[in-house]
Amino acid sequence: MRSLVRLGQAISLARRRRHLTQEDLGQRIGASAHTVRRMEAGHPGTAMVQLARALQVFGELEKLNQLLDTPEDTIGLMLMNERLPQRVRKPRKSLESGAF
Repeated sequence: MRSLVRLGQAISLARRRRHLTQEDLGQRIGASAHTVRRMEAGHPGTAMVQLARALQVFGELEKLNQLLDTPEDTIGLMLMNERLPQRVRKPRKSLESGAF
């Protein structure tokens, strides 16, 4: 939850730095000022599309791609490495595959 609140605060700061009201941002992202208030408060029910549109308004849409940069996902890579086989063997040829 703290991450959502921090994200909401960052959106609020970005909006205010651009001298936009909540209503202005709402109009630009196709939402109401109430939705912008909830997004800035870190409400977990805010749709991801609203966040993406806000990032687009701020000129920061590429940041969305960096949220889970898979080559830098150390936990995911570590889990994958734990599942690697100890040995790799060539598959046996079977009669079903047409091999002799």
